[in-house]
Amino acid sequence: MQLLTGLNPYGLSYHLGIHVRGTPRANPRPVGVRGFIALAAELCAKAIELWDGWLLPMSAGELVTLRDELGALGMVPVVSSGLEKGPIPRLIEIAAVLEAPVIRVALTGVLCGDRATSDPPWPARVAAVREKLARYAPLAAAAGRVIGIENHQDFTSRELVSLCEEFGPGLGIVYDTGNSFPVAEAPLDFTRVVAPYVRHVHLKDYNVQPTPEGFRLVRSALGDGAVPFGEILALLGEHLAEVTACMELAALEARHVRFNTDAWWQGPHPPPAPAGHPLSC
Repeated sequence: MQLLTGLNPYGLSYHLGIHVRGTPRANPRPVGVRGFIALAAELCAKAIELWDGWLLPMSAGELVTLRDELGALGMVPVVSSGLEKGPIPRLIEIAAVLEAPVIRVALTGVLCGDRATSDPPWPARVAAVREKLARYAPLAAAAGRVIGIENHQDFTSRELVSLCEEFGPGLGIVYDTGNSFPVAEAPLDFTRVVAPYVRHVHLKDYNVQPTPEGFRLVRSALGDGAVPFGEILALLGEHLAEVTACMELAALEARHVRFNTDAWWQGPHPPPAPAGHPLSC
């Protein structure tokens, strides 16, 4: 498998000035999209994930210029947004201009597999996700693009695959290698299920620290944590000749997955995958 590796902006959010603009936590001197592209070029990146907050204000001419710049640098762009807030039809148009094959979306804002505290309640949230995917997946397919639904600490491997099978070729999976733990699945079990549908990868690692309630996921340099990258990439390689992948540092805040508590299972959750404990590989 050829892995076209580059950068994801979310592990550099303060440096880049995304997500917290206009708040006391904001970087007064963010480097923005220009600084991000320069950093990616310095690292000889072959892929680059671009936050929708940079892309949406751009004119048609600016998008064409950006496409040509990334092409000259040898970078495959990926458009990045969220299903609950992003203007997906417009982002499909932008992806077509940029010649970006994938529009990455987080399906919900739920973290740590904590469906029980979802607002709105989890079943309503899933219904909203399905309604949007039913509308947007055909638009993506018609434009020759794929909406990449990320395992964003909310949906299990089988649930993601079920959505892909239901809504057709306009849908694929963005596989975050660190995000099987929060839905109580071991990394390699998760990979085996989603591999045929993966269209883009987030290379992310975590240190896993057991607690009485479950475990904490703590930011780690790639390769220093619990994610078995070699085995994951070997499994993906059985299905993919080529895939884009962007390195992502995890959030500064530790994620506490309380799957040993009754409350965590009130989401509702499907039963655990047959291989069992999420800390196993």
